[in-house]
Amino acid sequence: MRIATWNVNSLKARQDALEKWLARAEPDVLLMQETKLADEDAPVMWFQMAGYELLHHGEGRWNGVAIASRVGFDDIITNFGDGPVRDSRSGASGLDEEDFNPFDEARMLSAVCGGVRIVCLYAPNGRVVGSPFYEGKLRWFERLRRWLDETRSTDEPLVLAGDYNVTPADEDVWDAVKAHGGTHVSEPEREALASLREWGLADAYRIANPDVRGRFSWWDYRAGMFHRNEGMRIDLLYVTRSVGSRVVWSEIDREARKGPPIPSDHAPVAVDLDEPGKPFNAGWDDALARIAARTRPSSRKSPAQVRYEADRQERTRGG
Repeated sequence: MRIATWNVNSLKARQDALEKWLARAEPDVLLMQETKLADEDAPVMWFQMAGYELLHHGEGRWNGVAIASRVGFDDIITNFGDGPVRDSRSGASGLDEEDFNPFDEARMLSAVCGGVRIVCLYAPNGRVVGSPFYEGKLRWFERLRRWLDETRSTDEPLVLAGDYNVTPADEDVWDAVKAHGGTHVSEPEREALASLREWGLADAYRIANPDVRGRFSWWDYRAGMFHRNEGMRIDLLYVTRSVGSRVVWSEIDREARKGPPIPSDHAPVAVDLDEPGKPFNAGWDDALARIAARTRPSSRKSPAQVRYEADRQERTRGG
């Protein structure tokens, strides 16, 4: 079974890209975040035509999570079972983007798919360390851990996947020094991730790729960061031991981060259980070779260096 997660950054805007990727990768279960749709606007029929059932938990203009499955749904849970979330559709009274309550937002959806408890997560961004958005992010992770403690077992086949908006370690950031002090890399956020691992979860990507470095799942849209590979690995699939023992392959599909049209700023991450799924070239080897060639220090001297050294030699002879 192939399980994948992808922050699509608007399900409506990314349908063409999704159509290509479903045909390219053929996941059995696809978790999506930041759908930015209300439930009644979710493209259920479109997914049915592609061979998938769609389960959607949304609120309107912001957030939103969904699961597309070729292996069915059972025992559906939304919002940790805490009740309905807000209505953020256009025209909803008294709401703007600065209104932040992570427990009143569409950020968690779960169902059993093919005998595995699937949990689709979209963690808050946090914006600035120390801000109310950051503190709310940490409280949301506390709620996630409490939900695991109260309702789940480490013995069950369980996958918690999605956009965690946190890097597990410095090796999951393009430059730990440049990223230091910001969200996604702060110690409290990483401690929240560590708490999930302490509960009994493992990083499926690292199970399959323990020594791979320099492969990320998110790059800012700004000024060539994708082409310089200045990214972060924040889209994760955390699994219990019974699922981890079945992992045979995992990859981040860099090719899916390319346009046209304008892509999501995230790439899908896939994991195969029991046996490999449909092969595809994620594009990493060629891309990293090109990036290394562009950034390799040149042994050739620039014209300015040549002129400087010639002038210095002339001054030395004349002095």
